[in-house]
Amino acid sequence: MNDADKKILEQVANTVRGLSIDGVQAANSGHPGLPLGCAEMGAFLFGSAMHYNPKNSKWLGRDRLVLSAGHGSMWLYSLLHLSGYKVTIDDLKNFRQLHSCTPGHPEYHDTDGVETTTGPLGQGIASSIGMALGLKTLQSKFNTDEHKLFDNKVYCLCGDGCIMEGISSEASSYAGHVNLDNYVLIYDANHITLDGPLKDSCSEDVAARYRAYGWDVYEIDGYDFDAMEKTFAKIREGQKRPTLVKMHTIIGKGSPNKAGSHKVHGSPLGPEELKLTKENLGISLEPFYVPEEVKDFFAMHAKQGAEREANWDAMLEAWKKANPELAKEFTAMEKKEIPTGLEKEIYALEVKDPIAGREASHAVIQLLAKNLPFIYGGSADLSGSDKTLINDATLIEKDAFTGRNFKYGVREFAMAAMTSGLALDQLFFPFCGTFLTFSDYMRNAVRLSAIMRLPLVYQFTHDSIFLGEDGPTHQPVEHFMALRAIPRLHVMRPADTNEVKRAWLAALHYEGPTALILSRQALPNLPGTDVPFSEGVGRGGYIVQKENGPLDTLILATGSEVSLACDVAKALEAKGRPARVVSMPCFKLFDKQDKAYRDATFGNPKRRVSIEAGVELGWHKYTGIDGTVICMEDFGLSAPAEKLAEEFGFTVDKILARLGA
Repeated sequence: MNDADKKILEQVANTVRGLSIDGVQAANSGHPGLPLGCAEMGAFLFGSAMHYNPKNSKWLGRDRLVLSAGHGSMWLYSLLHLSGYKVTIDDLKNFRQLHSCTPGHPEYHDTDGVETTTGPLGQGIASSIGMALGLKTLQSKFNTDEHKLFDNKVYCLCGDGCIMEGISSEASSYAGHVNLDNYVLIYDANHITLDGPLKDSCSEDVAARYRAYGWDVYEIDGYDFDAMEKTFAKIREGQKRPTLVKMHTIIGKGSPNKAGSHKVHGSPLGPEELKLTKENLGISLEPFYVPEEVKDFFAMHAKQGAEREANWDAMLEAWKKANPELAKEFTAMEKKEIPTGLEKEIYALEVKDPIAGREASHAVIQLLAKNLPFIYGGSADLSGSDKTLINDATLIEKDAFTGRNFKYGVREFAMAAMTSGLALDQLFFPFCGTFLTFSDYMRNAVRLSAIMRLPLVYQFTHDSIFLGEDGPTHQPVEHFMALRAIPRLHVMRPADTNEVKRAWLAALHYEGPTALILSRQALPNLPGTDVPFSEGVGRGGYIVQKENGPLDTLILATGSEVSLACDVAKALEAKGRPARVVSMPCFKLFDKQDKAYRDATFGNPKRRVSIEAGVELGWHKYTGIDGTVICMEDFGLSAPAEKLAEEFGFTVDKILARLGA
């Protein structure tokens, strides 16, 4: 790299430092250590290495950059501002303030140029690996010898905390297994964590660990532009494996009294130390100062980015003319087009009766995969049990990315985050599957997908004690309500095949994540569930069995307990107590209905009862404080399903006894 290029990149780096510490100080909150320590790498990525167009942050041909160490967000915001994204100086001044586009950690949707929400350490690694996985799949699907539409790189900056979190091991192991040669993980190795020196908590050889995963590993000085240029040129032109760039840095570089210490990790420098730092680095003392040379440098880059996208668009048009059938599929994936008549086709799908919820969903998945090219699925080593396999598609494997099935292995947490990464690639509607009880492993990634409103599906099977002999470790009881507690996550627990079909329709039309909760045991189709989506499941709760006479008892139920509720209602009717059954497949959808509908659905009963093989928590919202909640009050047991139903009171006779009938 020539001296002039080094000089301007160093000026960019110091501008990033100044903007970052000014933003943190203005907020009196934040993390100045990473921006000070990683400024040169940021300058190099945005000023040399990456292909992007700041005027179109969603350009499909762009490289992606994810800041997994999301606490260092001012580093990213400063670079986005300088390079021309919709992040202004005023936005930097409003760092961490109410409704600003510069929140404490990077938030997808909130900030132009932010590729994914990060903060919980390690998840940025996993979700960015999911992005790289999706882009490799798109390469295999659409690239031709003449037109390399998808030649993108995915870069991720992480720190020691990300490296220590277990999700990084899960995801990195998978990336090595399938050989993601478009992925670059930049490790900010500054030997400091929030609590003190890294040696207090970790002494592993990270480079050796990543070589064992099947990665290439480079080590560079985080302040040596020549080393950066040499290393990243090799990666851009000849990358053969996922790559770790271990970058040796000093946390808080430039701060005379705090550099190299955990004291600069998560607290503002303070006015005096900020002044000393700027003087030490030769930065203007003027707050939020950007030199004209830096503005001009990035104006030139923005022009180059626009030209690069224009060239890509021209290549795309030429590719479409040369490959009309592929072009149709590309457009369908890009627009997420749902064919007219698909709803009727789903209704008409023949599925045996009775059948397990997981089996019914498997049948629906096959139909959707044939009609919707953007449907891709995967499983945590359980596709034969959670029924997520797309039968007519192959597996995604090393050097073979033309399939539509991902075998994530026993890596539930990484699977969930990688599924989010696929959704963030813009051309996929992904789903993944495992047993419901293992949703606990995935929970934080599920939560992030809800924060980001990502359209995707988690297929959770083996949904209750009625899976039987595997016992309480595998029998979920608290999980329905634990998932329902996550805002924006639609939790669908269908009662039969009719509701499974309509639950998938709900997921396809929802701008956010959906959890499908499905049974292992066979369930009968109920006459009352065979109604149009807009009149039944689409409402979240609806009447599936009406009373004969003045309403005495209202029974609310979900999933496998709806058929039991119908049997209980019939028994109550025989005893002169007219009963109504309401299926409640999705609480959030029901709560969105107007009061008139909700009141009409529940009626004016003398008694309200709920039946669900999960914990009591949350049901009194619907039954009232005096209502009867038939539920699990402890963990399950290992026994056949029918024995467990008797043991825990999920039989008609036991419930009638509870109701004094």
